[in-house]
Amino acid sequence: MDLNLPEDVRMFGDTVRRFVQRELDPIADEVEESGHIPEAVVQSMRDLGLFGLVIPEQYGGLDLSAVGLCVVMEELSRANLCFRILITTNNGIGSLGLLYAGTEEQKRRHLPPLASGEKIGCFALTEPEAGSDAASLRTTATATADGDHYILNGSKIWITNADRADYFTVMATVDRKLGSKGLTAFWVERDTPGLTIGRIEPKMGLHGTQVAEVILEDCRVPTNARLGAEGEGFGLAMRVLDHGRLSIAASAVGAAQRLVEAMIDHANTRVQFGKPIARNQAIAWMLADSATEIEAARGLVRMAAWKKDQGERVTRECSMAKLYCTEMACRVADRAVQVFGGMGYMRGNIAERYYRDLRVYRLYEGTSEIQRLVIARQLLNP
Repeated sequence: MDLNLPEDVRMFGDTVRRFVQRELDPIADEVEESGHIPEAVVQSMRDLGLFGLVIPEQYGGLDLSAVGLCVVMEELSRANLCFRILITTNNGIGSLGLLYAGTEEQKRRHLPPLASGEKIGCFALTEPEAGSDAASLRTTATATADGDHYILNGSKIWITNADRADYFTVMATVDRKLGSKGLTAFWVERDTPGLTIGRIEPKMGLHGTQVAEVILEDCRVPTNARLGAEGEGFGLAMRVLDHGRLSIAASAVGAAQRLVEAMIDHANTRVQFGKPIARNQAIAWMLADSATEIEAARGLVRMAAWKKDQGERVTRECSMAKLYCTEMACRVADRAVQVFGGMGYMRGNIAERYYRDLRVYRLYEGTSEIQRLVIARQLLNP
């Protein structure tokens, strides 16, 4: 494994870092308070190509490697995490089902507007009674008598970007008795009759992006909206989630790095008992532990991404990266609040915001407990 980043990846990463410093970080608090990202900033993200990072060039994307994607996710996460979340569905769970299992006609029609950011995608899997246990989902897909359509019925919850999404990758079952073997994926457009967006859910953090309920009531979709064959949805979902877990892991590294930098600045300038608090061993060791864990986490992410770029199966590595990096970032966020002291508990402080925002990283795309289960299964059944 070559630890040096390819020149094109390094240069694009530098470009994204400058963009974050110039346009995103200055409005991080504004986005937190308003609950939305200004359209002018969204357009700037489109112009930079951020909505099409992993989409092949033939469909209008940048076709970044897995390593390249992780570098960009790390840089974007140095500002409000909502900026990353806005683009991540187009670069992951909202587009990869189509990229992996769609027909050429489906790809030519739908990938270019996703790559440009004209359209937004999302991934509708989680249900009130099926989260970690995806094989138990209850949304049904019933083929019509003429075989030309499916009728979808069910509801999805906590779907990221559902409020603004144009495309929905919907997971449904053609036969509940089949368990995971009945799961099938469908590409559903927003204006399809029977698809409605329900309540936007209030959240602990990530206030600049929304999650919402997606309701399917006799939602009639053509057979050619299916992604892959019947029963292939579970395998497709797991493949998509591998990618998503790696992206989240990289994001956690970037967020933790930003927190350490903020902690260092504060520790060097905050004076108590006649000296900067950085000169206290208790503070210095929290910085040392955080920096060490970040380097280990970054290495785990880059190794998994490099293996993915070599065409290797990386289910175990992606789960390891997601588990370690998200748990690590939450530890760093907790230390950051401690280093900032009382001001770290106040709204508007970077430590307070990241403390809330990062907590969900240990939940979505598979909880930490599910990652341990995946890793253990890979170890015991190689």
